[in-house]
Amino acid sequence: MILSGGCISFIIDRIRFNILDEKSYFLIVIPVVLLIVMYLHGRQIFEYDSEGEAIHFRNRSIFPFFNKPQSDEFPKYKLVKFEMISILFFRRLYVTILSKNSGTTTLKYEISYLTRKEVNDLKTSLNKIIIANKEKRHQE
Repeated sequence: MILSGGCISFIIDRIRFNILDEKSYFLIVIPVVLLIVMYLHGRQIFEYDSEGEAIHFRNRSIFPFFNKPQSDEFPKYKLVKFEMISILFFRRLYVTILSKNSGTTTLKYEISYLTRKEVNDLKTSLNKIIIANKEKRHQE
């Protein structure tokens, strides 16, 4: 929508008004740069649900043509560990779960748009699950 608005404004300025002269190219360049930054920054919507016996992660973009939505659900007892990596403006969550075939599987989620409080809440929740899983394994 941003890009199409910029293109339409560029065409109208070039054909009809010619007010911006050579600066009218910015009407196309700026929306393209914004779309590239949003694409590289990752999926904007991250949802996490740990109610009940399962953990559900959903990661999707506000633009459906950017990335395919990612959705994973697995039992809590399969969670082995997690790791959060922050590099400049990018944040990723790597979750390692038990798998029947290869032993463990690592799932990647983009959490760049979460606030610091939401990240801390996510860490706390995942740590509680991991501690509970370790206690169950020691009892068995």
